[in-house]
Amino acid sequence: MNSIKLPYGKEYVTLEVPEERLQAVLVSELHHYKPEMTQTELVRNAIENPVGSERLCEKSKGKNKIVIIASDHTRPVPSKIIIPLMLEEIRKGNPEADITILIATGCHRETSKNELVEKFGVDIVNNEKIYIHDCDDESMLVKLGILPSGGELIINKMAYEADLLVAEGFIEPHFFAGYSGGRKSLLPGVASRQTVLANHCSEFIADPKSRTGILEGNPIHKDMMWAAEKAKLAYIVNVVINAEKEVIYAVAGDMNKAHEKGCEFLSGLCKVNAVPADIAITTNGGYPLDQNIYQAVKGMTAAEVTVKKDGVIIMLAKSNDGHGGEKFYRTFKDCEDIQEVLDSFMSRGRDETEADQWQSQVFIRVLQKAKVIYVSDADDQTVRDFHMVPAKTVEEALKKAGKILNNDKATVTVIPDGVSVMVIE
Repeated sequence: MNSIKLPYGKEYVTLEVPEERLQAVLVSELHHYKPEMTQTELVRNAIENPVGSERLCEKSKGKNKIVIIASDHTRPVPSKIIIPLMLEEIRKGNPEADITILIATGCHRETSKNELVEKFGVDIVNNEKIYIHDCDDESMLVKLGILPSGGELIINKMAYEADLLVAEGFIEPHFFAGYSGGRKSLLPGVASRQTVLANHCSEFIADPKSRTGILEGNPIHKDMMWAAEKAKLAYIVNVVINAEKEVIYAVAGDMNKAHEKGCEFLSGLCKVNAVPADIAITTNGGYPLDQNIYQAVKGMTAAEVTVKKDGVIIMLAKSNDGHGGEKFYRTFKDCEDIQEVLDSFMSRGRDETEADQWQSQVFIRVLQKAKVIYVSDADDQTVRDFHMVPAKTVEEALKKAGKILNNDKATVTVIPDGVSVMVIE
Protein backbone atom coordinates (compact mmCIF):
# COMPACT_ATOMS: atom_id res chain seq x y z
CA MET A 1 0.00 0.00 0.00
CA ASN A 2 1.29 3.44 -0.96
CA SER A 3 0.66 6.40 1.38
CA ILE A 4 0.60 9.79 -0.37
CA LYS A 5 0.21 13.18 1.35
CA LEU A 6 -2.20 15.57 -0.34
CA PRO A 7 -2.47 19.26 0.63
CA TYR A 8 -5.97 20.23 1.73
CA GLY A 9 -6.62 23.70 3.11
CA LYS A 10 -3.86 24.44 5.61
CA GLU A 11 -3.35 20.76 6.40
CA TYR A 12 -2.72 17.46 4.61
CA VAL A 13 -4.77 14.31 4.10
CA THR A 14 -3.29 10.88 3.46
CA LEU A 15 -4.24 8.83 0.42
CA GLU A 16 -3.74 5.05 0.49
CA VAL A 17 -3.46 3.36 -2.91
CA PRO A 18 -2.70 -0.36 -3.47
CA GLU A 19 0.62 -0.94 -5.24
CA GLU A 20 -0.99 -2.83 -8.10
CA ARG A 21 -3.36 0.05 -8.91
CA LEU A 22 -0.95 2.98 -8.68
CA GLN A 23 0.40 3.97 -12.08
CA ALA A 24 2.46 6.99 -10.99
CA VAL A 25 2.81 9.91 -8.61
CA LEU A 26 3.53 13.00 -10.69
CA VAL A 27 5.53 15.44 -8.59
CA SER A 28 7.40 18.53 -9.63
CA GLU A 29 11.13 18.43 -9.00
CA LEU A 30 10.61 21.82 -7.39
CA HIS A 31 9.71 19.99 -4.21
CA HIS A 32 13.10 18.27 -4.10
CA TYR A 33 15.09 21.36 -5.02
CA LYS A 34 17.18 22.69 -2.13
CA PRO A 35 18.50 26.25 -2.56
CA GLU A 36 21.78 27.24 -0.96
CA MET A 37 20.32 30.38 0.61
CA THR A 38 17.43 31.19 2.93
CA GLN A 39 14.19 32.62 1.54
CA THR A 40 15.13 36.16 2.53
CA GLU A 41 18.64 35.76 1.15
CA LEU A 42 17.27 34.53 -2.19
CA VAL A 43 15.00 37.55 -2.59
CA ARG A 44 17.63 40.01 -1.40
CA ASN A 45 20.21 38.52 -3.76
CA ALA A 46 17.77 38.84 -6.68
CA ILE A 47 17.07 42.48 -5.83
CA GLU A 48 20.79 43.21 -5.59
CA ASN A 49 21.47 41.50 -8.93
CA PRO A 50 18.59 42.45 -11.24
CA VAL A 51 18.20 40.98 -14.74
CA GLY A 52 18.22 43.48 -17.61
CA SER A 53 17.74 46.46 -15.32
CA GLU A 54 19.48 48.78 -12.93
CA ARG A 55 18.75 48.26 -9.24
CA LEU A 56 15.44 49.40 -7.82
CA CYS A 57 17.21 51.85 -5.51
CA GLU A 58 18.58 53.57 -8.61
CA LYS A 59 15.24 53.52 -10.41
CA SER A 60 13.52 55.12 -7.43
CA LYS A 61 15.75 58.20 -7.36
CA GLY A 62 13.81 61.33 -8.28
CA LYS A 63 10.49 59.46 -8.40
CA ASN A 64 7.77 60.92 -6.22
CA LYS A 65 4.87 58.49 -6.62
CA ILE A 66 5.91 54.86 -6.56
CA VAL A 67 3.33 52.06 -6.81
CA ILE A 68 4.06 48.43 -5.94
CA ILE A 69 1.50 46.04 -7.42
CA ALA A 70 1.07 43.18 -4.93
CA SER A 71 -0.91 39.96 -5.19
CA ASP A 72 -4.22 39.45 -3.39
CA HIS A 73 -5.48 36.85 -0.93
CA THR A 74 -5.95 34.15 -3.59
CA ARG A 75 -2.23 33.87 -4.36
CA PRO A 76 0.38 32.19 -2.11
CA VAL A 77 2.98 34.86 -2.81
CA PRO A 78 5.28 35.24 0.25
CA SER A 79 4.70 38.99 0.45
CA LYS A 80 5.92 39.10 4.06
CA ILE A 81 9.37 38.42 2.66
CA ILE A 82 9.24 40.28 -0.66
CA ILE A 83 7.51 43.57 0.18
CA PRO A 84 9.73 44.66 3.12
CA LEU A 85 12.83 44.10 0.96
CA MET A 86 11.32 46.07 -1.93
CA LEU A 87 10.38 48.91 0.41
CA GLU A 88 13.87 48.90 1.89
CA GLU A 89 15.44 49.03 -1.59
CA ILE A 90 13.18 51.85 -2.77
CA ARG A 91 13.85 53.95 0.33
CA LYS A 92 17.55 53.31 0.01
CA GLY A 93 17.43 55.30 -3.21
CA ASN A 94 14.62 57.66 -2.25
CA PRO A 95 13.83 57.96 1.49
CA GLU A 96 11.04 60.47 0.82
CA ALA A 97 9.22 58.40 -1.82
CA ASP A 98 5.41 58.34 -1.65
CA ILE A 99 4.80 54.59 -1.88
CA THR A 100 1.46 52.85 -2.35
CA ILE A 101 0.93 49.09 -2.33
CA LEU A 102 -1.80 48.38 -4.89
CA ILE A 103 -3.53 45.05 -4.33
CA ALA A 104 -4.06 43.23 -7.64
CA THR A 105 -7.47 41.68 -7.15
CA GLY A 106 -8.23 41.34 -10.86
CA CYS A 107 -11.94 40.51 -10.83
CA HIS A 108 -11.77 38.80 -7.41
CA ARG A 109 -13.58 40.02 -4.32
CA GLU A 110 -11.99 42.64 -2.09
CA THR A 111 -9.19 41.41 0.17
CA SER A 112 -10.23 41.68 3.84
CA LYS A 113 -8.24 43.39 6.59
CA ASN A 114 -7.44 40.04 8.21
CA GLU A 115 -6.25 38.65 4.89
CA LEU A 116 -4.00 41.67 4.41
CA VAL A 117 -2.48 41.13 7.85
CA GLU A 118 -1.95 37.44 7.15
CA LYS A 119 -0.33 38.26 3.83
CA PHE A 120 1.85 41.25 4.72
CA GLY A 121 2.08 41.26 8.51
CA VAL A 122 0.80 43.83 11.00
CA ASP A 123 3.63 46.33 10.48
CA ILE A 124 3.08 46.69 6.74
CA VAL A 125 -0.71 46.93 7.08
CA ASN A 126 -0.50 49.54 9.85
CA ASN A 127 2.35 51.64 8.48
CA GLU A 128 2.13 51.55 4.68
CA LYS A 129 -0.41 52.98 2.24
CA ILE A 130 -2.45 50.11 0.80
CA TYR A 131 -5.13 50.45 -1.85
CA ILE A 132 -7.29 47.55 -3.04
CA HIS A 133 -8.04 47.56 -6.77
CA ASP A 134 -11.70 47.44 -7.79
CA CYS A 135 -12.17 46.46 -11.43
CA ASP A 136 -15.62 48.10 -11.53
CA ASP A 137 -14.79 51.46 -9.94
CA GLU A 138 -14.83 53.72 -13.00
CA SER A 139 -13.62 56.70 -10.98
CA MET A 140 -10.31 54.90 -10.47
CA LEU A 141 -9.84 53.61 -14.03
CA VAL A 142 -8.14 55.10 -17.08
CA LYS A 143 -8.13 54.10 -20.77
CA LEU A 144 -4.74 53.51 -22.37
CA GLY A 145 -5.53 52.29 -25.87
CA ILE A 146 -6.47 49.17 -27.84
CA LEU A 147 -4.86 45.79 -27.14
CA PRO A 148 -3.50 43.71 -30.05
CA SER A 149 -6.62 41.56 -29.73
CA GLY A 150 -8.87 44.56 -30.27
CA GLY A 151 -10.06 44.89 -26.69
CA GLU A 152 -9.70 48.19 -24.84
CA LEU A 153 -6.95 48.53 -22.24
CA ILE A 154 -8.35 50.11 -19.09
CA ILE A 155 -6.32 49.97 -15.87
CA ASN A 156 -6.20 51.35 -12.36
CA LYS A 157 -5.48 55.09 -12.38
CA MET A 158 -2.95 54.80 -9.55
CA ALA A 159 -0.81 52.42 -11.62
CA TYR A 160 -0.99 54.73 -14.64
CA GLU A 161 -0.18 57.89 -12.67
CA ALA A 162 2.80 56.39 -10.85
CA ASP A 163 6.21 57.88 -11.56
CA LEU A 164 7.54 54.36 -11.08
CA LEU A 165 5.42 51.20 -11.38
CA VAL A 166 6.84 47.94 -10.01
CA ALA A 167 5.36 44.59 -8.99
CA GLU A 168 5.89 41.53 -6.85
CA GLY A 169 4.57 38.10 -7.73
CA PHE A 170 5.29 34.44 -8.18
CA ILE A 171 5.78 32.23 -11.19
CA GLU A 172 3.87 28.97 -11.53
CA PRO A 173 2.38 27.04 -14.44
CA HIS A 174 -0.83 28.75 -15.58
CA PHE A 175 -3.57 26.85 -17.34
CA PHE A 176 -4.15 29.38 -20.12
CA ALA A 177 -1.60 32.21 -19.73
CA GLY A 178 1.31 29.75 -19.86
CA TYR A 179 2.88 31.01 -16.64
CA SER A 180 1.79 33.35 -13.88
CA GLY A 181 3.90 36.28 -12.74
CA GLY A 182 5.54 39.15 -14.61
CA ARG A 183 3.09 40.95 -16.87
CA LYS A 184 0.12 39.27 -15.23
CA SER A 185 0.36 41.68 -12.27
CA LEU A 186 -0.93 44.37 -14.62
CA LEU A 187 -3.42 42.39 -16.71
CA PRO A 188 -5.57 41.02 -15.18
CA GLY A 189 -4.20 42.21 -11.80
CA VAL A 190 -5.13 45.90 -11.91
CA ALA A 191 -7.20 46.04 -15.10
CA SER A 192 -10.86 46.84 -15.52
CA ARG A 193 -13.44 44.08 -15.78
CA GLN A 194 -14.05 45.05 -19.41
CA THR A 195 -10.37 44.57 -20.25
CA VAL A 196 -10.12 41.24 -18.43
CA LEU A 197 -13.22 39.95 -20.22
CA ALA A 198 -11.80 40.89 -23.61
CA ASN A 199 -8.46 39.24 -22.85
CA HIS A 200 -10.15 36.06 -21.57
CA CYS A 201 -12.50 35.70 -24.56
CA SER A 202 -13.68 32.28 -25.75
CA GLU A 203 -11.57 32.46 -28.93
CA PHE A 204 -8.37 32.86 -26.91
CA ILE A 205 -9.27 30.25 -24.29
CA ALA A 206 -9.94 27.74 -27.07
CA ASP A 207 -6.64 28.51 -28.83
CA PRO A 208 -4.30 25.48 -28.58
CA LYS A 209 -1.45 27.86 -27.66
CA SER A 210 -3.36 29.07 -24.59
CA ARG A 211 -2.13 26.25 -22.42
CA THR A 212 0.14 25.54 -19.48
CA GLY A 213 3.80 26.34 -20.14
CA ILE A 214 3.27 28.05 -23.52
CA LEU A 215 4.19 31.71 -24.07
CA GLU A 216 5.22 31.87 -27.72
CA GLY A 217 2.15 32.29 -29.89
CA ASN A 218 -0.13 32.50 -26.86
CA PRO A 219 -2.67 35.28 -27.67
CA ILE A 220 -3.52 35.85 -23.99
CA HIS A 221 0.15 36.35 -23.12
CA LYS A 222 0.59 38.72 -26.08
CA ASP A 223 -2.19 41.00 -24.81
CA MET A 224 -0.78 40.90 -21.28
CA MET A 225 2.70 41.86 -22.46
CA TRP A 226 1.39 44.77 -24.51
CA ALA A 227 -0.63 46.01 -21.54
CA ALA A 228 2.31 45.84 -19.13
CA GLU A 229 4.57 47.70 -21.55
CA LYS A 230 1.92 50.34 -22.23
CA ALA A 231 1.45 50.89 -18.49
CA LYS A 232 5.25 51.12 -18.07
CA LEU A 233 5.66 48.29 -15.59
CA ALA A 234 9.33 48.98 -14.99
CA TYR A 235 10.53 46.32 -12.58
CA ILE A 236 9.42 43.06 -10.97
CA VAL A 237 10.41 40.78 -8.11
CA ASN A 238 9.10 37.27 -8.78
CA VAL A 239 9.68 34.06 -6.85
CA VAL A 240 9.17 30.34 -7.35
CA ILE A 241 7.83 28.41 -4.36
CA ASN A 242 7.66 24.77 -3.33
CA ALA A 243 4.78 22.75 -1.86
CA GLU A 244 5.39 24.30 1.58
CA LYS A 245 4.99 27.75 -0.05
CA GLU A 246 8.67 28.47 0.62
CA VAL A 247 10.80 30.54 -1.75
CA ILE A 248 13.30 28.34 -3.60
CA TYR A 249 14.19 30.80 -6.35
CA ALA A 250 13.90 34.54 -6.89
CA VAL A 251 14.46 36.85 -9.82
CA ALA A 252 14.20 40.63 -10.15
CA GLY A 253 14.61 43.27 -12.81
CA ASP A 254 13.14 43.94 -16.24
CA MET A 255 9.52 42.83 -16.50
CA ASN A 256 10.17 40.70 -19.58
CA LYS A 257 13.75 39.47 -19.16
CA ALA A 258 13.45 38.64 -15.47
CA HIS A 259 10.16 36.84 -16.03
CA GLU A 260 11.63 34.80 -18.88
CA LYS A 261 14.54 33.75 -16.67
CA GLY A 262 12.13 32.69 -13.92
CA CYS A 263 10.00 30.71 -16.38
CA GLU A 264 13.10 28.91 -17.66
CA PHE A 265 14.03 27.88 -14.12
CA LEU A 266 10.50 26.68 -13.39
CA SER A 267 9.99 24.71 -16.59
CA GLY A 268 13.29 22.93 -16.07
CA LEU A 269 11.96 21.44 -12.84
CA CYS A 270 8.21 21.07 -13.06
CA LYS A 271 7.54 19.32 -16.39
CA VAL A 272 6.32 15.74 -15.97
CA ASN A 273 5.09 13.22 -18.52
CA ALA A 274 1.47 12.11 -18.37
CA VAL A 275 0.86 8.54 -17.17
CA PRO A 276 -2.64 7.56 -18.32
CA ALA A 277 -4.95 6.03 -15.73
CA ASP A 278 -8.65 5.38 -15.17
CA ILE A 279 -8.59 7.70 -12.17
CA ALA A 280 -6.51 10.86 -11.74
CA ILE A 281 -6.33 12.36 -8.25
CA THR A 282 -5.12 15.90 -7.70
CA THR A 283 -5.37 19.04 -5.54
CA ASN A 284 -5.02 22.77 -5.88
CA GLY A 285 -1.96 22.80 -3.65
CA GLY A 286 -3.87 23.60 -0.48
CA TYR A 287 -4.41 27.09 0.97
CA PRO A 288 -4.82 29.72 -0.41
CA LEU A 289 -5.55 28.36 -3.89
CA ASP A 290 -8.12 25.78 -2.78
CA GLN A 291 -10.50 28.21 -1.08
CA ASN A 292 -13.21 27.88 -3.72
CA ILE A 293 -14.46 25.80 -6.65
CA TYR A 294 -13.59 28.52 -9.16
CA GLN A 295 -9.86 28.36 -8.41
CA ALA A 296 -9.91 24.54 -8.27
CA VAL A 297 -10.45 24.34 -12.02
CA LYS A 298 -6.73 25.07 -12.38
CA GLY A 299 -5.71 21.89 -10.59
CA MET A 300 -8.23 19.88 -12.56
CA THR A 301 -6.48 20.76 -15.81
CA ALA A 302 -3.38 18.85 -14.68
CA ALA A 303 -5.50 15.74 -14.08
CA GLU A 304 -7.28 16.32 -17.39
CA VAL A 305 -4.07 15.65 -19.30
CA THR A 306 -3.35 12.29 -17.67
CA VAL A 307 -6.80 10.79 -17.05
CA LYS A 308 -8.17 8.41 -19.69
CA LYS A 309 -11.17 9.53 -21.75
CA ASP A 310 -14.39 8.86 -19.79
CA GLY A 311 -12.34 8.22 -16.66
CA VAL A 312 -12.70 9.90 -13.26
CA ILE A 313 -10.91 12.91 -11.81
CA ILE A 314 -10.87 13.17 -8.03
CA MET A 315 -10.25 16.78 -7.06
CA LEU A 316 -9.43 17.78 -3.48
CA ALA A 317 -10.07 21.45 -2.65
CA LYS A 318 -11.32 22.56 0.77
CA SER A 319 -13.53 25.29 -0.77
CA ASN A 320 -14.31 26.95 2.56
CA ASP A 321 -15.04 30.15 0.60
CA GLY A 322 -17.78 28.49 -1.48
CA HIS A 323 -18.07 28.52 -5.23
CA GLY A 324 -15.95 31.64 -5.80
CA GLY A 325 -18.05 33.36 -8.43
CA GLU A 326 -21.81 33.88 -8.71
CA LYS A 327 -21.84 33.99 -12.51
CA PHE A 328 -19.60 30.91 -12.64
CA TYR A 329 -22.00 29.10 -10.31
CA ARG A 330 -25.15 30.11 -12.17
CA THR A 331 -23.70 29.01 -15.50
CA PHE A 332 -23.71 25.40 -14.31
CA LYS A 333 -26.65 25.42 -11.89
CA ASP A 334 -29.00 26.71 -14.57
CA CYS A 335 -27.95 24.35 -17.39
CA GLU A 336 -28.60 20.74 -18.25
CA ASP A 337 -26.47 20.45 -21.40
CA ILE A 338 -22.94 21.80 -20.95
CA GLN A 339 -22.29 21.54 -24.70
CA GLU A 340 -25.02 24.10 -25.31
CA VAL A 341 -23.30 26.40 -22.83
CA LEU A 342 -19.97 25.92 -24.62
CA ASP A 343 -21.60 26.64 -27.99
CA SER A 344 -23.03 29.87 -26.60
CA PHE A 345 -19.56 30.91 -25.36
CA MET A 346 -17.98 30.26 -28.75
CA SER A 347 -20.63 32.32 -30.52
CA ARG A 348 -19.78 35.44 -28.51
CA GLY A 349 -17.47 38.15 -29.77
CA ARG A 350 -14.52 39.44 -27.75
CA ASP A 351 -16.50 42.33 -26.31
CA GLU A 352 -19.38 40.03 -25.41
CA THR A 353 -17.40 37.89 -22.97
CA GLU A 354 -19.22 37.47 -19.66
CA ALA A 355 -17.80 37.27 -16.16
CA ASP A 356 -16.04 33.98 -15.38
CA GLN A 357 -16.80 32.64 -18.86
CA TRP A 358 -13.19 31.54 -19.31
CA GLN A 359 -13.22 29.44 -16.15
CA SER A 360 -16.51 27.88 -17.20
CA GLN A 361 -15.13 27.16 -20.66
CA VAL A 362 -12.07 25.33 -19.30
CA PHE A 363 -14.21 23.52 -16.72
CA ILE A 364 -16.54 22.28 -19.46
CA ARG A 365 -13.53 20.94 -21.34
CA VAL A 366 -12.57 18.98 -18.20
CA LEU A 367 -16.11 17.69 -17.63
CA GLN A 368 -16.36 16.52 -21.23
CA LYS A 369 -13.31 14.30 -20.78
CA ALA A 370 -13.97 12.81 -17.35
CA LYS A 371 -16.42 12.60 -14.46
CA VAL A 372 -15.26 14.77 -11.56
CA ILE A 373 -15.62 13.75 -7.91
CA TYR A 374 -15.06 16.79 -5.71
CA VAL A 375 -13.69 16.34 -2.18
CA SER A 376 -14.38 19.51 -0.21
CA ASP A 377 -16.11 21.21 2.70
CA ALA A 378 -18.55 22.78 0.23
CA ASP A 379 -22.26 22.07 0.38
CA ASP A 380 -23.08 18.83 -1.48
CA GLN A 381 -25.85 20.44 -3.51
CA THR A 382 -23.51 23.21 -4.65
CA VAL A 383 -21.08 20.55 -5.89
CA ARG A 384 -23.90 18.75 -7.71
CA ASP A 385 -24.97 22.02 -9.28
CA PHE A 386 -21.53 22.08 -10.89
CA HIS A 387 -22.24 18.66 -12.48
CA MET A 388 -19.75 17.01 -10.11
CA VAL A 389 -20.11 14.24 -7.53
CA PRO A 390 -19.59 15.40 -3.93
CA ALA A 391 -17.42 13.56 -1.40
CA LYS A 392 -16.11 14.48 2.03
CA THR A 393 -13.03 12.24 2.10
CA VAL A 394 -10.64 10.87 -0.50
CA GLU A 395 -11.55 7.33 0.64
CA GLU A 396 -15.22 8.01 -0.11
CA ALA A 397 -14.22 9.49 -3.48
CA LEU A 398 -12.23 6.40 -4.45
CA LYS A 399 -15.18 4.13 -3.65
CA LYS A 400 -17.49 6.32 -5.73
CA ALA A 401 -14.98 6.32 -8.60
CA GLY A 402 -14.93 2.51 -8.56
CA LYS A 403 -18.72 2.42 -8.81
CA ILE A 404 -18.80 4.96 -11.65
CA LEU A 405 -16.23 2.94 -13.59
CA ASN A 406 -17.72 -0.38 -12.47
CA ASN A 407 -14.18 -1.39 -11.57
CA ASP A 408 -12.88 -1.50 -8.00
CA LYS A 409 -9.37 -2.14 -9.30
CA ALA A 410 -9.25 0.88 -11.65
CA THR A 411 -5.76 2.29 -12.21
CA VAL A 412 -4.76 5.51 -10.43
CA THR A 413 -2.34 8.34 -11.19
CA VAL A 414 -1.82 10.89 -8.42
CA ILE A 415 -0.76 14.52 -8.81
CA PRO A 416 -0.31 15.79 -5.23
CA ASP A 417 -0.13 19.45 -6.32
CA GLY A 418 -1.94 20.10 -9.59
CA VAL A 419 -0.93 23.75 -9.87
CA SER A 420 2.81 23.19 -9.47
CA VAL A 421 3.36 20.78 -12.37
CA MET A 422 3.18 20.94 -16.13
CA VAL A 423 1.82 17.61 -17.27
CA ILE A 424 2.91 16.89 -20.84
CA GLU A 425 1.12 14.37 -23.09
